[in-house]
Amino acid sequence: MAKRVIFNKSEPILHKICKRVDVFDAKLCKLLDDMHETLSAANGVGLAAPQVGFLKRLCVIDAGEGYYELINPEILETSGSQRDVEGCLSCPNEWGYVTRPMKVRFKAQNRNGMWYEKDVEGLFARAVCHEVDHLDGKLFVDLIEEYVEN
Repeated sequence: MAKRVIFNKSEPILHKICKRVDVFDAKLCKLLDDMHETLSAANGVGLAAPQVGFLKRLCVIDAGEGYYELINPEILETSGSQRDVEGCLSCPNEWGYVTRPMKVRFKAQNRNGMWYEKDVEGLFARAVCHEVDHLDGKLFVDLIEEYVEN
C-alpha cells in the first residue's frame, strides 16, 4: 500500500464526471488499498478516486462503521434531511453548512464486482452523498449554505 497525493479543488479532474469501472483486477485492488491508506493518514471520512487522480467511479468511506468500498455507486433512495458542517480533503481549511439527506439507500459493487445494497444514515449518509458528488464532478463548496470560519 502507498499513500497518494490528494488533489486540491483547483485540479481539473475534480470537476469532471468519472467513468464507470468495468475491470476488476489487481490494479483496482491496489488503488483501493492505497485510497484506504490515504484516507486513514488524512483522518478523513471519505475519499473519491478523482481526489487522487483517477477518473473512475469509486470511493472509500469510513464513517465509524468500518471501511467500505463503493464501486459504481448509485443512490437508490433518500429520506429526511440533516444540516451540518462539512469539509473536504481537497478543500483544506474550508468548512460550511450543507444540507444532505438523513438516510440513504445505495447500491455499489465491491472489489470483486459483486453488487450489494446498504441503508445508511447520519454521517455515513452524508459521506455517500459527498463522495458520489465527487464522482459527478461536484464539490461540496458549491453546496455550502453558510461558511464556518476556522
